[in-house]
Order: sequence, then C-alpha cells, then structure tokens
Amino acid sequence: MAQTFRRVVTGHDRHGKAIIESDQTADQYLERPNRPGVRLTNFWLSDGTPAEYDGPLETCTGPFILHPPTHGSVFRCVEFLPEDPEVLATLDGPAAFAEMGAGANVVAGARHPFMHRTDSLDYAMVMSGEITMLMDDEEDDVLLKAGDVVVQRGTNHAWSNRGTEPCVIMFVLIDGVTQRDAAVTDQKGIPLR
Repeated sequence: MAQTFRRVVTGHDRHGKAIIESDQTADQYLERPNRPGVRLTNFWLSDGTPAEYDGPLETCTGPFILHPPTHGSVFRCVEFLPEDPEVLATLDGPAAFAEMGAGANVVAGARHPFMHRTDSLDYAMVMSGEITMLMDDEEDDVLLKAGDVVVQRGTNHAWSNRGTEPCVIMFVLIDGVTQRDAAVTDQKGIPLR
C-alpha cells in the first residue's frame, strides 16, 4: 500500500498574521506500469528563485515532470518497493522516464534500467527502509538507511531497493547547471542553457 502524506501550507491573513492556508492530503502522485513498485508524490513546486512565498497554494498541477522547473525547485517523496530482478530485466527505462519528460536523461547501456541523470542539485533523506544508490561503477554504490542524507550533484545514479521492506525518500530538487554552463548568463546574471 502506497503511503499518503498530509500537506500543511502556511500563509498570512490580510493583517499579516500567520495562518494555515491549506491542510489536506498531497494528491499529485505518479504510479505507472513502466516503473512498477515506485510512487512519486509532489508536495510543492517553485518556478523561480527567489521563491515566492505568498503566491498560489496549488503549485502541483499539470503533468508530473521529473525535473524541477527552470530556475525552480520541487519538494517530493518517492516510495520504492523491493525490486524483483526478473521483472526489472523486462522494463523499459527510457519509456518510463519519457512519461515524466525525462526520456533523454536515462543512461544508455547502464547496469540498471533506471540509471539516469538530472540537471539539478538534489537533497535527499531516507525516511524509512533502506535502498542502494547505484553510481556509474559498482564499487561506488552505497547502501542508505533511514536517517541517511544524500546531496546528489547532477550525477548518474539509480535507486535499487534490494531489501524486503518499502523505502521512502524525501527529495528537494533544485534546478542546476555545471560551472561551465553557469558562465553563460543572461543580462540579469541568470544561467542560460
């Protein structure tokens, strides 16, 4: 059973007093047959930096995209059920990522069908369970457990739950660029791609 999350959003009344503007179940999630056993739930998307904190409450609308918005961020959770190696061998990674607007981000010929790279800086914390973060070379793989954090800096990676319990990871993805790409900016100093 996939986990659901209560999402509480604060704001201000017309006098500037702090209030709760929304208290409901986060309802933008993605589950799909091309990536069985994985559920992504979005909590908040920001489409710029600095982020607006007095804008709309419903930021998680429209298609479910893997990447954060350009110059923005996304706050989400991903639940990974234990993998079945036989099922995994039959899955089409590029098709699964294409459903999230990221088909080109899959690493061709990788040792895991969901090895990918995003142009983002990702903060992650394992909330429950454990998961193996796969890197390009097996000797760099790391087993992560509840309470462990990762700062993923635009590198190739895949998530593999080789255990027996579900793993839940919280993520904040921030749109990013390499130092080389950051050197090319617009008139306001914002990196261009």
